[in-house]
Amino acid sequence: MLAPEGYPIIGGTTLVAVLLAVGAYYWLPGVWRLVGLLLAVLLLGFVLFFFRDPERRPPKGAEALLLAPADGKVVEIVDVDHEPVYLKGPARRLSIFLSPLDVHVNRVPADGVVELVRYISGDYLVAWHPKASEQNERSEIGLRHPSGTRVLFKQIAGVLARRIEFHLQEGDTVHAGQRFGIVKFGSRMDVLVPPHVRFDVKVGDRVRAGETVLARLVTTRPAVEAADTPRRHND
Repeated sequence: MLAPEGYPIIGGTTLVAVLLAVGAYYWLPGVWRLVGLLLAVLLLGFVLFFFRDPERRPPKGAEALLLAPADGKVVEIVDVDHEPVYLKGPARRLSIFLSPLDVHVNRVPADGVVELVRYISGDYLVAWHPKASEQNERSEIGLRHPSGTRVLFKQIAGVLARRIEFHLQEGDTVHAGQRFGIVKFGSRMDVLVPPHVRFDVKVGDRVRAGETVLARLVTTRPAVEAADTPRRHND
């Protein structure tokens, strides 16, 4: 299965690969003909591999879980003094780095209602740079879990990525593991939660979108969250 967001690139790459293969076959001599044909196959093969979209099954009880929104490696877990966009207070941030070889389809990390959706154009620092979370091209999506816990997740473009795509709007009701978008050719995903949420993974762990459990969300409203009435953010 291939990600629909990749169809234009797959189509263009297929045309280039066919032209390269035909040119190599008719105009290159001997071993160079084989090299040209091999390059055409490798080019198309890599693009098809990159835009793969495997089926994922969320674990049982996903309605009370925080799942990984992206495949990749956990590169950072830090406490943030103040998250100004959606949580509006102290937060804990987990960052996942996606290499070009990882599946790049992104999935919603938790059940809830989407209360914030925004896109920010920006720089293209390498995805693991400490300032990439605040300076790179990115989307920022905030949802409120049925328990009242707020979750903010960000698609962050890396140095090779120039296109973030997502398919969520404010007011959408979403479910953990639901696919919602893609960042093309290397990226990072940040997940920010209130300090009372404890992550079950550590730096260096590899995670799979829609399957790996990052944390367990309480089934009742924390006192701080319950006192904070829902509000919609518009920028």
